[in-house]
Formats: sequence, structure tokens, C-alpha cells
Amino acid sequence: MTRVFTEDGRSVPVTVIAAGPCTVVERKTKEQHGYDAVALGFEPVKRSRVTRALAGHFKKQGLEPLRFVREFRDEAEGEPGQSVTVTGFEPGDRVDVVGMSKGHGFSGGIKRHNFSGGGASHGSMIHRQPASNGDTNAGRTTKGSRRPGHFGVDRTTLQNLEVIRADGERNLLLVRGAVPGAKNALVLVRQSVKTRKTNI
Repeated sequence: MTRVFTEDGRSVPVTVIAAGPCTVVERKTKEQHGYDAVALGFEPVKRSRVTRALAGHFKKQGLEPLRFVREFRDEAEGEPGQSVTVTGFEPGDRVDVVGMSKGHGFSGGIKRHNFSGGGASHGSMIHRQPASNGDTNAGRTTKGSRRPGHFGVDRTTLQNLEVIRADGERNLLLVRGAVPGAKNALVLVRQSVKTRKTNI
């Protein structure tokens, strides 16, 4: 993350995303596959680093192997071999960013669910424990109970993020705010499925 200054002097926090160039690996149509989609590949990789099935798929399309391949549904543009860059985005566009959230391992209720915790005085004896586990007559833990456990590494989507700048020369996309995942993690950027209401 960093920040950029707008023309009117405002400081805007942004996340810099290295978006492409991506290569169209396959074009799926409703007549042949049952739905419309475009499969995009990113980051070249050695042929020995992909499975034989994927290597054959790339060879059939006449392309070099790519490390990541993801499908984007309901996309009507793009033929195999065509390059997709950030020039398709304009400042002010709204996008959804999908990624895997940071992993926090096995975490307690305070960190995982924002529990307030117990009293901090000497006689409390309960500081960060999750306290009651529910009905003692049930003999089991109720489903959906917020308890300590594995926290993070979930597919997370942040919606309606504003595109601040699209740098076509360096293939960088500047999006307002934070996005899911750690540094250098893989994220998907797609057109927003919702529109944010503006106050008039």
C-alpha cells in the first residue's frame, strides 16, 4: 500500500496491483461449453513446472505455459493469444478484488471474533477466555458458536473499490483502500457486480 495525491491536494490511500499483462488462454462459448467465459493466464513458467494435462492444453492453443489460469464468466471479448492489460480500466471505475485473506493460525475469540474479554482486575480470573460454552444439558457445542479456532486463509471479496489510476506502461493498477491477502499474493480484479449509491 501507498498513497497518491489528487489534483485537488487530497491524500488517497491506494493498493498497487501488478495487473498483467494477462494472456487469453481459452474462449468458452454457451454453444460449446454451456456458458460464456474467458480463461486468462498470468506469469510465464517453465514447461516442466506444469502438469502434462495443462502443458498439452497450452500446446493445443499454441501458447507458452503460464503459472496461473483463472476463468472470468460472462466475458464476451478475447481470443486465445490476445493480451489483456490495465488499459481497460479508467479512473473512477468500480471493481471487486478477490483474494485469500492473511492466515492467523489458531486464534482465540478476542482476535478471531472481536470478543471484549473479561475484567482486568486482580480478582477476575477470566481475561481472554471465551467464557460460557452454552447449554450444559445439550452435551455438545451448538453449531455456529463463535469459538477459538483457525482464523484466516479464506476467500475474501472486497466490493466497489474505486480505480484511482491505471498505469499502462508499467501494468500497474492503483485501487483505493486495502485488498485481501499478503504482499505479492494473487488477487482477481473484475468489474463490480454492485453499484454504490451516491449522495446527491
